[in-house]
Amino acid sequence: MYKLCVFAGTTEGRRLVDFLKEQDALITACAATEYGGELIEPSAGLQVLTGRMDAAEMEELFDRERFHLVIDATHPYAAAVTENIVHACSRTNTDYLRLEREGTSVPEGAVSVPDVAAAIDYLNGTTGNILLTTGSKELAEFSRLTGFAERVFARVLPVESSIAACSEAGLKPSHILAMQGPFSAAMNVAMIGSVNAAYVVTKETCRAGGFDEKAFAAKKTGATLIAIGRPDPVAGGISFRDTLDRLEQRFGFSMRPQVAVIGIGPGSRKNMTAEALDAAAQAECLIGAGRMLEIARADQTVFEAFAADEIVSIIRERRDCSRFAVLFSGDVGFFSGAKKLLPKLDFCDVRIIPGVSSLTYLCAKAGASYEDTLCVSLHGRQGSIVPAVRGNRSVFALVGGENGAGKLIDELDASGLGQVLVTVGERLGYAEERIVSGRASELKGGSFHALSAVLIQNDHPESAACGLPDEAFLRNAADKPVVPMTKAEVRAVVMSKLRLLPDSVCWDVGAGTGSVSVEMALNACKGKVYAIEKKPEAVALLKNNIASFGLANIEVVDGSAPEACADLTAPTHAFIGGSSGNVRDIIALLLAKNPSVTVVATAISIETVADLNACLKQTGFTKTEVVCLNVARARTVGDYSLMTSQNPIYIFTMQAS
Repeated sequence: MYKLCVFAGTTEGRRLVDFLKEQDALITACAATEYGGELIEPSAGLQVLTGRMDAAEMEELFDRERFHLVIDATHPYAAAVTENIVHACSRTNTDYLRLEREGTSVPEGAVSVPDVAAAIDYLNGTTGNILLTTGSKELAEFSRLTGFAERVFARVLPVESSIAACSEAGLKPSHILAMQGPFSAAMNVAMIGSVNAAYVVTKETCRAGGFDEKAFAAKKTGATLIAIGRPDPVAGGISFRDTLDRLEQRFGFSMRPQVAVIGIGPGSRKNMTAEALDAAAQAECLIGAGRMLEIARADQTVFEAFAADEIVSIIRERRDCSRFAVLFSGDVGFFSGAKKLLPKLDFCDVRIIPGVSSLTYLCAKAGASYEDTLCVSLHGRQGSIVPAVRGNRSVFALVGGENGAGKLIDELDASGLGQVLVTVGERLGYAEERIVSGRASELKGGSFHALSAVLIQNDHPESAACGLPDEAFLRNAADKPVVPMTKAEVRAVVMSKLRLLPDSVCWDVGAGTGSVSVEMALNACKGKVYAIEKKPEAVALLKNNIASFGLANIEVVDGSAPEACADLTAPTHAFIGGSSGNVRDIIALLLAKNPSVTVVATAISIETVADLNACLKQTGFTKTEVVCLNVARARTVGDYSLMTSQNPIYIFTMQAS
């Protein structure tokens, strides 16, 4: 087993230790302070040594442990430590590798100085408070600054040695900001404001050292950034990514990319959570749609992509990056592309960061609760929202496409739902955000942005319970015979036997007026109904009834069963209301399509009863039931109400396990 030693004095050093903990290796991690050691998560095969070592102590450690490799990941400004490590490796004939922090560019308007002395010289010619973020080691030098105790606020690690250094330098307790990073840009902005700093002093570190966040905060607050230049890089030093490649080539180690899947909220940076902003800022590579990259990017490599396979390819191929952030609008758990992406990231270490969803945002704007709201997405999908609106007090819908919200409102009004209250949120979170609210009948014919979400509130929802009144259906057109219809009482029993689920795929064979098809579609609101009918006058009536209920999840199949059904999607449930003598062939096709299908069939004639009874015995159904339903309806004769019996209906239920 390989033995490696890492001097983990930087963020990159700790990241490297985390990577090595997953490999077939014994790791010794060296930290200069106990606090630095506490930042390294314990693990099997890892020992953490704390405390500063001189060259002799390092030499003794290397000679005793006989490491295959020592990796120097100390701070760029810790030149003396690096010199000791190099000397000890040379004396013990131990292989040495320098992990060099990548540099960064000093932004326009900042003041670059070569060292602490130059920073002091510059600040002595200024007035105003100073936020010092260079740590505790240089405090003794900075104490020579004129007005040091009054002007300087020092941000240092919350450890005893750092606090002691502040006190020895002469800082008041109120001027000591003892806290552990990393610090977000927002945190830096708040801190600069809290001490009213006119100047921010930092070392010229890289992104991992928080330089970009400090530079952004200084610019945001109007403070002057003073950047102390870093020492010349150690000869032969390589980047973090190149270090991983070197370890992979020499020891066969493999690296798992770190991927943050981030919900950025509805449309602007101000709506991103602090956690999301931090994760995006820490990433070396951002991936997402163009408008999301504009919101979240800092100075990273970016790729515009939103298809799961394309995102995975980018992560696999970008060997120069180890930390990725994939951006999704809204919340990653709410109708998000993250659902398809996450199963494909099994080769990565994934962190999921939720965001503010368009549902919560729009409901807040509308002053509405969303705890009982039904959520649907019509974005890139075909379907009707009418059944959902009919049966619920509150429905939230994501819409897409050209004037998708306008088409939805027109559909509601045309389906007799003009009274429902509609709130449309266009470009939520953007500067161009617009919230429009009104009855569907008032908003119909309107034009809305493609990037819209809709909240629909219905004060009088209808139950999707079985047995709609017969009067709800058209029975015949002018000068046309009455089309047969499964009556309300029979329909209620049929639906109870079918036991549909919201996503069921249903066949209604011999659909007639479509009364059963309509109830199937209302109950299987996320599913699909095929209404099979061969009579032209019935097909026309069937289409009219479907349109009157606004049901887009019914497809009319014009033809005779079973021939017309050969290419249909396999059903989970089927109702046979009319078979034209082909019931055995129809059931054979149903079983061939789906051996576990649930079939309910009705019969009036003795011949159909005989055929269905034979099917019970011959087709291998394991669960069967036959019910004879007798219904009588009241009619008025003079002053009396008399019950008139209807034809008895035999209802067959057949299921295969």
